[in-house]
Order: sequence, then C-alpha cells, then structure tokens
Amino acid sequence: MTTKVLAIDDSRTIRNLLRVSLESAGFEFHSACDGQEGVDVFPDVDPDVVITDINMPKMDGFGVIGSLRSGPNRTNVPILVLTTESSDDLKARARGAGATGWIVKPFDDASLVSVLRRLTGHVS
Repeated sequence: MTTKVLAIDDSRTIRNLLRVSLESAGFEFHSACDGQEGVDVFPDVDPDVVITDINMPKMDGFGVIGSLRSGPNRTNVPILVLTTESSDDLKARARGAGATGWIVKPFDDASLVSVLRRLTGHVS
C-alpha cells in the first residue's frame, strides 16, 4: 500500500522538491498551493500524512492545522510543519494547534523520508 502525502506550500519550488524527493522514495504525492486549497482537497486526497508551510496566502499553516483538527474534515493524520521559521513560540503554537512535528527548510531528503515513514508506520 502506498503512503499518500498532501503537501501544502505556496512555493512551487518547494512543492517540486518535495514531489521529486517523495515520489522517488515511493510515496504518492499530492499538493496544494495555499492553505485553503489544502483544506479543500483534503477529503478527496485522503492522505496518510500532511506537510504544511506556515506562511501562505488565503490560509496560513495554523489555519490548516486548526481546520484539519477541528473542522468538518476532522482528522488525526500526522501533520508536519515544513517552514523557514524556527522560533520556539511558533513551534509551541503549532503543537498546541495539533501539529505532529516541525521541520525547518531547507529540508534533507533522507531525514524527511525517514520522519514520514516513522509517522505513518510504512517502511519500505
């Protein structure tokens, strides 16, 4: 069974880097270009894990986390924050909202793949 990842980031470059990294590691990759689109496509994608940026137009990462944890599509899937931000305050706010983990950009492919496999329990 293939692990489905939904990556939400307004940077096309980051989405492309994630796509290459995750597809080459055997993940099924889906993406959205802002928080609102990510929340909108979530039920159709039905991902095993979500990766979200924090700073995005329309809805930021905190909005994404809040919507996925308490909105109509309420879910317990792991949510990883992938961002250039590294302040303890933001990390605590993300954890409080329901984020599972935090990875600072630029990300290391092998580390990201390892974290995703650990979170989803899918080891290949």
